[in-house]
Amino acid sequence: MTPSPLLDELRAIVGGDHVLTEGDLTAWEQDWRRRRKGKALAVVRPANTQEVAAVVRACAATSTAIIPQGGNTGLSVGATPDDSGTQIILSLARMNRIRAIDRDNLTVTVEAGCILQALQEYADKEGLLFPLSLAAEGSCTLGGNLGTNAGGTQVVRYGNTRELCLGLEVVTPQGEVWNGLSGLRKDNTGYDLRHLFIGSEGTLGVITAATMKLFPKPVADLTAWAAVPSMEAAVRLLGLAHQNLGASLTGFEVMGQFALSLVVRHMPQLRVPFAGMTDAPYCVLLENADSESEAHARARFEHLLEVALEDGCVLDAVVAESLAQAHELWHIRESIPLAQAEEGLNIKHDISIAASRIPAFVEHADALLQREIPGVRLVNFGHLGDGNLHYNVQAPEGDNGKTFLCEQEARVNQLVYDAVARFDGSFSAEHGVGQLKVHELERYEPPVALAMMRAIKQAIDPQGLMNPGCVLSKP
Repeated sequence: MTPSPLLDELRAIVGGDHVLTEGDLTAWEQDWRRRRKGKALAVVRPANTQEVAAVVRACAATSTAIIPQGGNTGLSVGATPDDSGTQIILSLARMNRIRAIDRDNLTVTVEAGCILQALQEYADKEGLLFPLSLAAEGSCTLGGNLGTNAGGTQVVRYGNTRELCLGLEVVTPQGEVWNGLSGLRKDNTGYDLRHLFIGSEGTLGVITAATMKLFPKPVADLTAWAAVPSMEAAVRLLGLAHQNLGASLTGFEVMGQFALSLVVRHMPQLRVPFAGMTDAPYCVLLENADSESEAHARARFEHLLEVALEDGCVLDAVVAESLAQAHELWHIRESIPLAQAEEGLNIKHDISIAASRIPAFVEHADALLQREIPGVRLVNFGHLGDGNLHYNVQAPEGDNGKTFLCEQEARVNQLVYDAVARFDGSFSAEHGVGQLKVHELERYEPPVALAMMRAIKQAIDPQGLMNPGCVLSKP
């Protein structure tokens, strides 16, 4: 064991087995995408809020930086230490309990280290729904979801993680505990501290628990897959879906044919509807959750598709006839990032633009990138229902992905993000800023907003010990 008074104190707080300093710590020290690998002084794994507070106090007393970490599934390098070997990774993985459920209030209080899928399954067993759903749900944690204000596939109906949270428990950078787990839906007593910590990516404190909303389970869930002739048609279909389905529209995903062709190429066992349909450059995946009956849901869904076919915004469509078929359709959508990884290294973007302006953005950005980098391949897919695209860029056919990434990433990012700004969008919709996009925040965020962010950071974390270099550049 490394001799250190701080490490000795941390071992006394959480137990020697839960202060990791030796062996391979790559699982904690390297981000999920393998973009960066740091070196931590130790990985510390507390078991409860009191231990988190004691660890933070010990680190504050020695001016030791803390990197809060959940499932380490983030895509913006938001939970990775630097290479100094002086920072503590504070893993919340052991804090995974579901503390309480209030069925009458439709809330559940959960610790930050709880795996998202475990919370979904718990709610399901209770006959209720926790609607946050994303590709990493089998390994990401609620604390990470809150820290990045994660989105996912059902934002169109239920909102981001922020909208699902009614209260937080947070350990401050001074090691004090703020208990805001009331679960109230109305509370106008001063500044809303809850919203300050959600989306702050561990830079203002450590979220240790949260009170989250639950919902009645829908009686029926139906899924449809539609081929559309253009992005404009996809947006028109979205409007018809809102008009005909109302609040029962829970998911609306768009997928470009090139993105789907990668699934066909690398996962041939998956049967992709309308793959390669030449007059349908995009496909849309819709989900309809009905509270009345399956017959009612199917009738509304089929009516929507009839209207859309008559309108011309849908060329062909299939409705899943079973839950298994619905899962297969969603599995295709969720397999796009994996298929893209199989194709080679790529440049990822997580952007948001008003849905009404997405067709014009795509037309502009596609032409711009093809002109500036001939042969570049565009993997465009995402949550059209809430204006969030994963507008990813793949190297030209035959090019070395690693070389392309090294030589073109900065240029591609500026081209894409300048285009996003031109259409009044955001360069980060649901993945957070992390360390990866700090310079983009400084480039595209108004100076007044940056000044307020820095003032908040300085007021709450004057030592600058909470996840330094994440979101905001180091002073």
